Amino acid sequence: MKRLSLLMLLSLFTATLTFAQQPDFIENKLDAYIKQGLKDWNLPGLAIAIVKDGKTVIMKGYGVRDIKTNEPVDENTLFMIASNSKLFTGTALAQLDVDKKLSLDDKITKYFPGYSVYDASTTPLLTIKDLLGHHLGTKTFQGDFTFWNTTLSRQEIMNRMKLLKPSMEFRQSFGYCNSCFLTAGQVIQQVTGKPWETYIQDSILTPLGMSNTYPLTIGIAARKGVSKPYTNAFTGQMVELPYDQVDNLAPAGSIVSNVKDVAKWLTMQLDSGRYEGKQIIAWKALQKTRDENTIVSSRASVVYPMHFRGYGLGVFEADYNGKQIFWHTGGANGFVTNTCFVPEEKLAITILTNNDNQSFFEALRYQILDAYLGVPYIDRSQAMLKNFNPEQAETVKKTNDMLARVKGKATELPLAAYAGKYQNPLYGQMDISVNKKDLLIKFSNHQYLTASLKYMDNGEWILTYNNAAYGIFPLRFKTDGAKVVSTEIKVNDGLEFDPYLFIKEN
Repeated sequence: MKRLSLLMLLSLFTATLTFAQQPDFIENKLDAYIKQGLKDWNLPGLAIAIVKDGKTVIMKGYGVRDIKTNEPVDENTLFMIASNSKLFTGTALAQLDVDKKLSLDDKITKYFPGYSVYDASTTPLLTIKDLLGHHLGTKTFQGDFTFWNTTLSRQEIMNRMKLLKPSMEFRQSFGYCNSCFLTAGQVIQQVTGKPWETYIQDSILTPLGMSNTYPLTIGIAARKGVSKPYTNAFTGQMVELPYDQVDNLAPAGSIVSNVKDVAKWLTMQLDSGRYEGKQIIAWKALQKTRDENTIVSSRASVVYPMHFRGYGLGVFEADYNGKQIFWHTGGANGFVTNTCFVPEEKLAITILTNNDNQSFFEALRYQILDAYLGVPYIDRSQAMLKNFNPEQAETVKKTNDMLARVKGKATELPLAAYAGKYQNPLYGQMDISVNKKDLLIKFSNHQYLTASLKYMDNGEWILTYNNAAYGIFPLRFKTDGAKVVSTEIKVNDGLEFDPYLFIKEN
């Protein structure tokens, strides 16, 4: 009897300890919170994994990966993790640094002698670490309309970076730069003889057993269990999108994965580079990725218990209620994702979603951090919705108002006057042709992207892309008498913030 009682007490203690390790929100409220979030944010599907104390305590899918077939999301459902690929690149380069194959302080011209950026005085100073730190001086997303989803090769993108005119000082400001990460990633092939994707596969994905993770987007539509990408931006109506093809920017954002595999990557991050007892990445290499490379902000957040935010080599870092956290988000057309790890708490989170027009994927991450790190409960999702819903309603109203103005009115000039070739120094050429009573735009570097121009009134047109992720915007032509001089082309801010000025050639 005494032995039985002792075993029972031990069992009860163990059960109590296990329960105590999981906050009440995680244990009893997370499931309902996510289901409500999917409804509130019009989110078809979500997959989540939480790692705590070396074990995956949550790994689950919610909603659907295909709104037509209602096939459910599960832990094996594939998503584009987009910029969550960046830490893989930073980690690979940090490991090569530890292995004395390169130095993160090497000048980029050591590997690409002909490479240059806009400022000739910056070019000879630019290091691998600079490229990984987003402090070139360019604006966030600058150049991405030219580079993202286009037929330009990796080398052609690198060549065009000299056309990206900085608006900030080199090494003084944070401006998120995908083409910088591409350039840094290309050093891997120069050093190892392996393309980025092969090196990432051989040195990280395979050793971690990430057997259902793919370093490139090519062939994504045929992958078993892949989620469809969706958006309801601009119109409020859920639209399926084509899959992004961004292998030309691979080191910045091309990995396709699922929460089951990402959890392995995060478990390794929490165990000083080890996974299942084997050292996959040197601890010194992980430390280098986490060393603050760029100051993002040193001002206290008015929303979160954070005071300082910085960027390492492919990962953000901050304090959060007294703990150091590391995280990154990823955004591709139709997908937004995040990863987060808190080494002091042996905690990691990944959330993958299939509607790019929502912030629930971030609200949920903060809600989980709050639960584990002792922050008093605030419904993060509802707080974010208070801003999102009015903004979304205003965007939809603007779109509907523009559509209502298309009534077949006569244009200021004959349609043929607008047709012709237009040039932008960075992008290159776009062609405008007459399409019955409207105009059609074709972009030279985007194989599948087109846009229609329908006349509204007062010299204003409505620009609608065939890929809904790019958006719907008003457009004007600058004219000189009966001659069309130029026009500005805008895309969704998630692709690039500033419009492109295209000059008409003929």
